[in-house]
Amino acid sequence: MTQRASQDIHTQIKGESRLTLRQMESLMGYVLVAPLLVCILVLVVYPFFFAIAISFTDRSIGAGGAFVGLANFEYLFNQAAFLETVRNTIVLVSVVQISKLFLGLGIAVLLNLPIRGRQFWRGLILIPWAMPAFVAFITWKLMFVPQGGALNYMLIESGLVTTHVDFLGTRELAMPSVIVALVWRGFPFWVITFLAGLQSVPEELYEAAALDGANAWQRFLNVSLPGIRHIVLIVILVSTIGTTNNFEGIFLLTGGGPSNSTMTFPVFAYYSLQNLNIGEAAAVGVAMLPIFAMLAFVVAILLQRDES
Repeated sequence: MTQRASQDIHTQIKGESRLTLRQMESLMGYVLVAPLLVCILVLVVYPFFFAIAISFTDRSIGAGGAFVGLANFEYLFNQAAFLETVRNTIVLVSVVQISKLFLGLGIAVLLNLPIRGRQFWRGLILIPWAMPAFVAFITWKLMFVPQGGALNYMLIESGLVTTHVDFLGTRELAMPSVIVALVWRGFPFWVITFLAGLQSVPEELYEAAALDGANAWQRFLNVSLPGIRHIVLIVILVSTIGTTNNFEGIFLLTGGGPSNSTMTFPVFAYYSLQNLNIGEAAAVGVAMLPIFAMLAFVVAILLQRDES
């Protein structure tokens, strides 16, 4: 009886030591993950909720703020300039994203073909995206200059116009000019991402489609496009957020003018900060959250539907 009790005690101690080892392994896992969690909390979570909290106050630079509820949002939506900013942002982002989608897909399909020197063209297409944003947009601004600008010189020399055109100084041409510069700066990211996706599509699918009599357009619609559908959705989501938050391009080209014709959310928030009103500037950023949340929700639903 005593020997049996001793065996039971030994088994219990062995089980406890095994459990302790598992706990130590779990603790080590938490220790390894802890720095990443701290970084996420400090750099992402805290600023996110802090900005939301500030948007409900009248806080300004150098002074504390009192809780004002929805007063900042009511003030924004009662401003004609803010409503024009919303419209400009929607137009700019929509046109830029559609343009980059068609341009990126078309060039990616072309660079995926066995054309001569395609490695050279693949490297060349990355130049606009690899160029620093400041340099790229200052270059476009110099090209748009009425007196001595490259575009005006080419238009006048070709006889298309007889007088200098102020691309960035007129309400009718400012937005199209900004869109051209943003598309030129951002479409290489779409090209290289779509190209990587196209190269992952099995070649056997194209061969089977060709044997079934599918032409090049049908192979693109039924093989290429479904094969990179997830990539297209993710790129649209990421690029839409980036384009909506683009500040340096619009600020360097037009500063939101003329007459607020190119004013967007980031530039509007910047001018709010110039007035030392942090609460109003934060409200501008928070007003963008529903748009991003809805877009992310739609993309997540589409991805989940494909997986199901």
